[in-house]
Amino acid sequence: MADFGLYEYQEEVVQRALRGENVIIWLPTGGGKTRAAVYVAKKHLENNPGAKVAVLVNKVHLVDQHYNKEFKPYLGQDYSLVSISGDCDQKDFFGCEVKNSDLVICTAQILENALTNQEEGKHVELSQFTLLIIDECHHTHKEGVYNKIMGRYVAQKLKGERRLPQILGLTASPGTGGAKSIKGAVEHVLQICANLDSVIVSSKVYAPELKKKVPRPRKRFDIVDRRPQDPFGDHLKFMMQFIHDFMALGPDFPVREFGTQEYEADVVILEKKGVTDRNRLLAQCALHLRQYNDALLINDTVRMVDAFRVLESYYSTKSSTATDGTDFFLLGLYQENEAELEKLAGDTRFENPKMGKLQNTLLEQFDQGEHSRGILFSKTRKSTHCLYDWVSNNPALQRAGIRAAILTGAGNELLEDTIRNFRLGSLNLLISTSVAEEGLDIPECNLVVRYGLLTNEIAQQQASGRARASDSVYSVVAQAGGREVRRELLNECLEDLTGRAIGEVQRMEPREFQMKITDLQTEALLTRQLAEQLKIKKRSRFSAATVQLSCRGCFVPVAFGNDIKVIENAHHVNINQDFERYYKTSGQTPLKTFEDWEPGRVISCAACGKQWGREMVYKEIALLPILAIENFAMETPEGRKLASKWKNIEFTVEEFNFSTYCHNKFPNMFD
Repeated sequence: MADFGLYEYQEEVVQRALRGENVIIWLPTGGGKTRAAVYVAKKHLENNPGAKVAVLVNKVHLVDQHYNKEFKPYLGQDYSLVSISGDCDQKDFFGCEVKNSDLVICTAQILENALTNQEEGKHVELSQFTLLIIDECHHTHKEGVYNKIMGRYVAQKLKGERRLPQILGLTASPGTGGAKSIKGAVEHVLQICANLDSVIVSSKVYAPELKKKVPRPRKRFDIVDRRPQDPFGDHLKFMMQFIHDFMALGPDFPVREFGTQEYEADVVILEKKGVTDRNRLLAQCALHLRQYNDALLINDTVRMVDAFRVLESYYSTKSSTATDGTDFFLLGLYQENEAELEKLAGDTRFENPKMGKLQNTLLEQFDQGEHSRGILFSKTRKSTHCLYDWVSNNPALQRAGIRAAILTGAGNELLEDTIRNFRLGSLNLLISTSVAEEGLDIPECNLVVRYGLLTNEIAQQQASGRARASDSVYSVVAQAGGREVRRELLNECLEDLTGRAIGEVQRMEPREFQMKITDLQTEALLTRQLAEQLKIKKRSRFSAATVQLSCRGCFVPVAFGNDIKVIENAHHVNINQDFERYYKTSGQTPLKTFEDWEPGRVISCAACGKQWGREMVYKEIALLPILAIENFAMETPEGRKLASKWKNIEFTVEEFNFSTYCHNKFPNMFD
């Protein structure tokens, strides 16, 4: 294996896979899991004439990364390779691409669509593949797309089907699944193994080499004291209490502390109750309270001015969409206090002390030399943009030579450009959400900062694994006594628990392990079949004609269930020609096209401005509004109901018939 450049610990973990066994490779971030998988794929193709390999990833940007950086350089000369994601045309002929290729790299959803699509040229069977490589395979659980694919695999296996591909899973950590005991953690690891029909392997003999190759960073907690005074935050809380008094909830609706995730959960429930009870005052107040709570959370994470701008942006469009006394009260409350909020947000005496600590943490590392590289992790896209603005306009950070960019999951090409510039050194600080924690080929960093994050042990291990340069630092910037520190310490315990659980599973007798796996697979199959039966039963609870859709913002009835049709099992459109009088369009048409359709402008309620979805142009003829069901309330024979996704509705939506639509829309053309 020397010509391939594998380390001895990589050679160790691929042995069972080379023998044709189903295997999960457990190696830390930076340990070379993908390179090991390329080697297994190469040997598999060499030793099995007619072999066909599929490499599945869970994020679009990983398709091209794996293709260009790993599989093509080592396999491209001898084998036919193709990369397919939702951004390319090949997905529309996936079956043909599979037939004509030795190795396919694609998002898991592309394969799942092909397994369910019976159209010739698009459909594939699992039996067409001889090896499935599943990247970040710890996501193979619950309703995830990996688990849907493997659910089919396991069902066929239990029926005695022998023409199934070998499985190779890759993970930096399967985690404990929320378990805090060794028994629960072992059960979780066994469930992941059952879902993937695989054993889990790790380096034992060459673990010291692995430890040397992937050193652990020096971890530290950069703690700041709580802000002694927060007049801006206090004023937001005063306004929130004013709204609560206006709602007059009474003692039956206790709410938790303003400015917390728990309070956010409370107002989400309040909004749902307002909609289902036809209480628009309650629903709208809850929506506005959520915006104020977001502002408090931002105030606690970044600058006061960032929090103010969020509210300013939210209320900038409200004056044109106000429809009743509730709207005018909420709009008036903000307008009366806007000047005071702006004044308080600009008072630097009360700025967030975390920003000063973050500045010191960055300067300490970047002042050491021009070769420093770092990643700053934050929770939301909104906070990454706020942090980028702060870094870009901070004189001290600019003097230190910090050249920052935002790294998010949006835009595959932009993502690649950002990482390329980071690798070349024209950028030296990435400000990122969780997109950079997992999978991306990012150069070694000597600083990783976790800022305002509460995540599980898997995300923590992956983020820590980004700090792989010698003498690197993993910093947690947090408030004294805050939940971030407690969660980090808990995650350290859970990381250790994961390792112990994997060790126990690996030490099981093969017969015992196989019995447990089969039992778990059988149980999962029965559960899946029962859930499918319940789903079918739920879908036929009401006749579509008896369900009326109302705008979730203003409660105006706008459609019936039988006006809705589904295109390609994905896009729910309203085909009633009278529907267009209920909405208005705005924004630019995206410069994007798909096989049979292209997206159009955003659509919103003509009465209250609530966003409903987006128009689509289907087959260059039909202009149809695509609706998101979460933006509507459903009047049913059993009362008003809500659904977050179309799969949760309780009536059947028929397939869109293009021919029938054209006959109804353009009757003169067919005379």
